Amino acid sequence: MSPQRTGRRGSRRHQDQDSITLEGVETLTYNLAPTEVLTEQDIQTIHDASMRLLSETGMLLIDHVPALENLKANGAKVDGELVKIDEDTLMNFVNLAPKTFTQLARDERNNVPVGGNRIIFAPVYGPAFVHDFDQGRRPSTLEDFHNFAKLVYMTPELHHAGGVLVEPNDVGVDERHLDMLMAHMTLSNKAFMGNVIHPDNARDTVTMSEILFGKEAIRENPASLSIVSISSPMRMDERMLSVLEVYAEAKQAMILAPFIIVGAMSPATLAAAIAQQNAESLFAIAYAQMLNPGTPCIQGPFLPNVDMKTGAPGFGSPESNLALYGSAQMARHYGLPFRSGGNYTASRIPDAQAGYESASTIWPTVQGCTNFILHAAGWLEGGLTSGYEKLILDIETLGALTRFTNGISMTEEDFAWDAYEEAGPGNHFLGTAHTMRHYRDAFFQPRVFDTDSYEKWKDEGSLTAGQRANTVWKQMLKDYEKPSMEDSVLEELNAFVEQRRAEIQNGSPRSDWNN
Repeated sequence: MSPQRTGRRGSRRHQDQDSITLEGVETLTYNLAPTEVLTEQDIQTIHDASMRLLSETGMLLIDHVPALENLKANGAKVDGELVKIDEDTLMNFVNLAPKTFTQLARDERNNVPVGGNRIIFAPVYGPAFVHDFDQGRRPSTLEDFHNFAKLVYMTPELHHAGGVLVEPNDVGVDERHLDMLMAHMTLSNKAFMGNVIHPDNARDTVTMSEILFGKEAIRENPASLSIVSISSPMRMDERMLSVLEVYAEAKQAMILAPFIIVGAMSPATLAAAIAQQNAESLFAIAYAQMLNPGTPCIQGPFLPNVDMKTGAPGFGSPESNLALYGSAQMARHYGLPFRSGGNYTASRIPDAQAGYESASTIWPTVQGCTNFILHAAGWLEGGLTSGYEKLILDIETLGALTRFTNGISMTEEDFAWDAYEEAGPGNHFLGTAHTMRHYRDAFFQPRVFDTDSYEKWKDEGSLTAGQRANTVWKQMLKDYEKPSMEDSVLEELNAFVEQRRAEIQNGSPRSDWNN
């Protein structure tokens, strides 16, 4: 088996009028200084608070004796299910995590570098419902998952295929991970996320990745990136710990993600929330390194604040954005890749509320130089719904942010001396040779947002941005072409999925699979 499978088509789009060609993703290099809200003393103060939480308050590990035994063997203090760890022991292991790594994609042109000053956009993750303008809100299906996988594959602004794009509610919960993984592997050739519902699902992810890339190849560079949640405050359960162990053993990448609604799952002060998420994620990263030094890990907090009137999470608040900036600084302090943010909204539909809330979260996310941005497109209803039109509208914003991250170029060509000479004082530059050389790429060109005159907009049907987005995603699905895959690899994947589905339906234990 070759170490890496490649397909015929990549994912970078060059657009000339309505034509689209795909050539390979180009992740963003952040060429601006990141926005920072903490001083060096603030960083040290938060670090000290995190160390105090872990050494005095401790982490609660529920129903998983192997983790307690591993932590004790590596220097932690274990009292029942409560684990405390000192700074020297913790940081000794945290420092073993790589500062950067590359995740494999089936088409090597779509491999994604993670960490440093690189930014990766990934789509919405986890909703049980979908929304579109034709059918409204409804439970999502496997067909919807396939549709979103195709749309993400065709979108150059989304560098990563993501994970649970929607929950396929028409497939049994115990086996739907097989269908989702197959969709990611066959309908797209971008890097994808693994499954974390059960350790056997994680093992299935590893086995299918080995079939796709080769067993040794995925130990050198991870084939999957999985989000392992921490049950804030200061708690991890058996399911997440066992999943972490499976992926660490195979050296697959993980986002170690505290899920903190500030004010409910942490104190209502930002300093405490940042220190807590930092402590929780560092603890999980240290445990992954105890299991397998060099396992790629990402700090990954989710930090909306609670609405004190309703108890619901709020998105785009100044407090959550400050917490994001501060948490990103802490990750850079440790030299760790950082994940957070997205196009968040509590709105049920892609309306003005959705637009304002999404903009209020995605811009700070990028300005903080977040490395991996999950939920970058498609999020509705606090994450309960994936929106077809919302996906397209969010992608429009990602296109603008792609241009923003380039910063301001300072070459001789950028100062346009020949244009001043040609136009002279008092004249416009529209017809100069310099303008003609750059009219296609000087400014971001929207596909969905309309900048035409009122009269032209009215003559063309007075369409809203959402209505135009509806047309765009439908046309994209019509234009979709499936990336090629070697027949032998597809046959082996299908055989494994068929075997595993039979085992699951029969209640049999997972059997070994020999490549």
